[in-house]
Parts: sequence; C-alpha cells; structure tokens
Amino acid sequence: MTSQDDRRFPVALAAAMAVRLDRFGRDGVDFEPYESFLSAEDTTDWFRAWTGDDDLNGDAFRVFGQDGTGGYAAFWLIRPGREPAEQPVVFLGSEGETGVVARDLGAFLWLLADGIGPWEAATPYASEPGWVPRPDEDLLAIAQHHAPDRRASAPEIVAEAAGEFPDFDDVIMALCR
Repeated sequence: MTSQDDRRFPVALAAAMAVRLDRFGRDGVDFEPYESFLSAEDTTDWFRAWTGDDDLNGDAFRVFGQDGTGGYAAFWLIRPGREPAEQPVVFLGSEGETGVVARDLGAFLWLLADGIGPWEAATPYASEPGWVPRPDEDLLAIAQHHAPDRRASAPEIVAEAAGEFPDFDDVIMALCR
C-alpha cells in the first residue's frame, strides 16, 4: 500500500484521466476525473458524511473522480500490501448506490475505453433511456498500452469485479449509521 501522503496518480490512471477531462460533458459518460487523488482529510470527511459515522476514516479509499451528483469513484484498498493500481475500483453514489466496477486499474482502463464510467457500471439501470456507450479510441490506446492482458467488454469487467467482491455493498452498508 502507498503512503497516506502519496496522492499522485499511477501513470496509466493519469493518462486516462487526462483524456476523460477533455471529454467531460461531451460524450454522455457521467464521470469527472480529478487531477490527483482526493486528500486524506477530504476523503475522511466524505466517508464520514457518506456513512454517518464520525469515528471512521477514509484510509481504505483513494478517490479519483466523481459523477454529476457527487458520487465518488475510488480505489478500495482491500488487498494488503498492494499499490492502488492493483486494487478494485469502486463507486459510492450520492444516493447510497455502491458497486465494484473493476477488479483493478487495468480492467478499469478497458471499461473506460468501452465508453462506460464508474456510475454507469455501478448503476446500469440508471442510464438515460436510449443512451448507448461510445467506445473511445484514445482511451482504447491507453488500455492497450498499459493493460493489454486485461482486455474484456464492460459487462465482463463488471461481472468479474462483482464476482470477486460480492459482499462490497454489505461491507459498506454495515459501516453506515
């Protein structure tokens, strides 16, 4: 795991987030990336507000973006001793939605390349009627460069992540007051 003070993105995430920043609001994907991880203090403030438990901290998350309602996309630091890029990507929505959307950064890159953001992956029922994801050539190139062995379709990526962490919602909801 990385130091609490290290809030720089892994290289592959930084590359993908730079493309997402350029696309924000123009491609139908409800995901606004940050330029670095949310600070430890801000992550703790958010997680306490989200759960209603002022005794918790946000150490288990590295938040890297949000949807339009304020739901957060983050790495869930559940695998001891591993870097954020090797951790699952999760979404915690502003209305209590939760979901593990990719089992690691490599899979998440392919999700983005397929035209799907964290909110769309965690809440597929909530997409606009008639909305169709549009694969992105620039994000595809990033995924091919940084994670050629993780290629899969968005539904496969989400199913794989949910299968590995089927109790994510229960774990998070048990923390809520």
